[in-house]
Amino acid sequence: MTEAIKAGDTISVNYTGKFENGDIFDTSEGRNPLVFTVGAGQLISGFDSAVVGLKAGDKKTITVSPEEGYGERRDELVVDMPASNIPPDMNLTVGMQVQLVDQSGNPIPAYVQEISDDIVKMDVNHPLAGKTLMFDIKVVETGLEPEPMGCGSGCGGCTTCG
Repeated sequence: MTEAIKAGDTISVNYTGKFENGDIFDTSEGRNPLVFTVGAGQLISGFDSAVVGLKAGDKKTITVSPEEGYGERRDELVVDMPASNIPPDMNLTVGMQVQLVDQSGNPIPAYVQEISDDIVKMDVNHPLAGKTLMFDIKVVETGLEPEPMGCGSGCGGCTTCG
């Protein structure tokens, strides 16, 4: 009999993430299970805390509020950039993801919301901010060795983020 999962355990899970209407936004189906250390802040808190107490083979369906997910949408994270700051060879389209850089040189994913002659409106909110999310989780393994650290950006720009 396996022990119940606790903070500090490294585990693997299969999952399917859905919006409230049932549309799937992400799944490990057809990929390797997600490996993470419980309580290490690698995942949204609602997902992370939901596996505590489960065992290998257990299944659970959870609902994650924006507060326990990617936060509420914040209007101040929608910014107007002068169109003159955009390289002329960059063919922006509404909905396109681009990489901005903060004052420290860190990459920030942003989504183009509007384009005019003078201004490009960029949204740096996480795409899932403000949304209630549902996850079907199945614990695959427990007692694993911790994964090596990824790039640290948490942005999805490398293979370790998702």
